Amino acid sequence: MVTKKSYSKKRILLLAISFVVMLGLLVGFFGPSVAQAWGLVPVTSIVSVNTGVSVTVSGANFPAGQVFTVRMGPYGTYGVGGTVVGSYDTSAGTSFTTTYAIPGALASADRIAIRFESSSGYFSYNWFNNTATGAPTALPAGPTPVPGYVGYPTFSITSVAAGSTVTVQTQNMPAGQAFTVRMGDFGTLGIGGTVVGTTPTTGGSYSLTLNIPSWLAAKSQIAIRMDGPNGYYYAFNWFYNNSTTVASTPVPGSTPVVPTSPAVPGYVGIPTISIASVVRDSTVTVYGYNFPAGQTFNVRMGPYGSYGMGGTVVATLDSGAGGSFSATYSIPASLAGSQQIAVRLETANGFFYAYNWFWNNTTN
Repeated sequence: MVTKKSYSKKRILLLAISFVVMLGLLVGFFGPSVAQAWGLVPVTSIVSVNTGVSVTVSGANFPAGQVFTVRMGPYGTYGVGGTVVGSYDTSAGTSFTTTYAIPGALASADRIAIRFESSSGYFSYNWFNNTATGAPTALPAGPTPVPGYVGYPTFSITSVAAGSTVTVQTQNMPAGQAFTVRMGDFGTLGIGGTVVGTTPTTGGSYSLTLNIPSWLAAKSQIAIRMDGPNGYYYAFNWFYNNSTTVASTPVPGSTPVVPTSPAVPGYVGIPTISIASVVRDSTVTVYGYNFPAGQTFNVRMGPYGSYGMGGTVVATLDSGAGGSFSATYSIPASLAGSQQIAVRLETANGFFYAYNWFWNNTTN
């Protein structure tokens, strides 16, 4: 016979076990807040390529205590879902130079995407021309942030003279850094593009007018990129190569309206999103990481390659206490039937944003 006293003890024990199990499931599902665990963005650069055989990659700013799966895939996929070619355990160092074999299926590809991603949601991606380059070199001394600088640099397109010039407006540029400005084919993020100028070192916000290289003059879309002198800071964007002036361009003599950093005490890094699952032509579920607290994000979807800029608003997100979250959004009817779709979350002032893309196929 079970007494009331012994039954109560068993019940308390079962409840305690259930709570621990549920807590473990929640932590495993949502993962750690990037803001709590790290404050930098892991970056990779291509050191050398042995055509169709291997690529040597340098990494910097990788978080400690993480095992990254390394994947390669077709150019344009960012390595998402690519072939696993190895792994890297950051207990061996948060900056590194490592060589990985190119999968046989990609050996004859012109360009290849490579991606590092951990089970905790950290990731970094890049791409390379599958053409032999020089011997590997040691990773230079790790770049360091500008003391007192908060956030990250961005720039927007304010006007274009087709085939001739583009004018950009920078925001939140760090002081003492001369950025190299490049232009290249749409979809390359401007990586390895033609150098078209440099930026001032004064920091803050300013306007720049840059010449479009002749080989890009007839292109319909052009990527533009700004790289800091030591690779720590960078920003990129793209524009339609049509003569136009953006409606928000300031009237000459007036003070331009520039996105400023909202007061989010203690927040560092950038918000990111990853794709959790898709129901074709119906919904997409995303995971968000390291979102700032107290911000309202517009959720947009648009054609692949647009980064979601100017896309259809499908929802809004209140970031609440910030950190990590999971949310499901409806795919707009105008994108039904698309093979790939871009999704973007951005604040009204454009200071905080995150984007990704997904295959419009039912999958988990």
